[in-house]
Amino acid sequence: MNRLIALAVTVTLSGAAAAAPETYIIEGSHTLPRFEYNHLGYSNQASRFDKTTGTIVIDRVAKTGSVNVSIDTTSVNTGSAKFDEHIQGEDFFDTAKYPTITYTSDTLRFKGDTLVGVDGNLTIKGITKPVALKVESILCKPHPIMKKAACGANAVAKIQRSDFNLGKYAPAVSDEVTLIIPVEAFKEEEAVIKP
Repeated sequence: MNRLIALAVTVTLSGAAAAAPETYIIEGSHTLPRFEYNHLGYSNQASRFDKTTGTIVIDRVAKTGSVNVSIDTTSVNTGSAKFDEHIQGEDFFDTAKYPTITYTSDTLRFKGDTLVGVDGNLTIKGITKPVALKVESILCKPHPIMKKAACGANAVAKIQRSDFNLGKYAPAVSDEVTLIIPVEAFKEEEAVIKP
C-alpha cells in the first residue's frame, strides 16, 4: 500500500514538473496602454491607445516565457480629436509611415513564483531600444464572468521620447514619459477576441 501511495505521489510531482508553457491571447477591450508626461510644467497629461493585440506565453514551472505586443498607433486617444491628429503627424508618431508600436520580450523575471519584470525591446517609429517593464501586479485565475482561464497584470516603464525621434518641444514638454500597461488575456484555446 505504501509503495502504491509513493508511486502516485511520484507520478503527480513528475506531471507538475513537466508543465508546458501556456499561451494567452491579449483581450483588447481591457488592454489599453497609457502614456503620461508633464505638459509645460503645468500638469501631467495621460493619453492611451485603444487597439492592442498580442500574446503572452508563460511557463510557471520553468519560469520562462515571452511577451509579444502590437499597438495600433492610429488608435491614440488623447480625448481631443484635434490633438489626436496632431500627434499622429510626422513630428510625433508619424502614423502614416509607422502604424504600429511593438514590444518583444527577451526575458521574464521572477521573484520566487511571482512574475516581477519583463526585459525586451520596444520599437517606435522604426527605432528599437531595450525597455524593462516592472510588473506591479499579476493574477491568473478563472475569469468570474467569462468562465475562462485568464491572466491580468499591470506593468510600468519610463522612456525618453527623444530616443524614438519623438522629442519635439522637449524639455518644455517632458522628455521622460511613463508607460502604464494594464493587460488582460485569455488562455489560447479559450480566448475571446473582441474587435
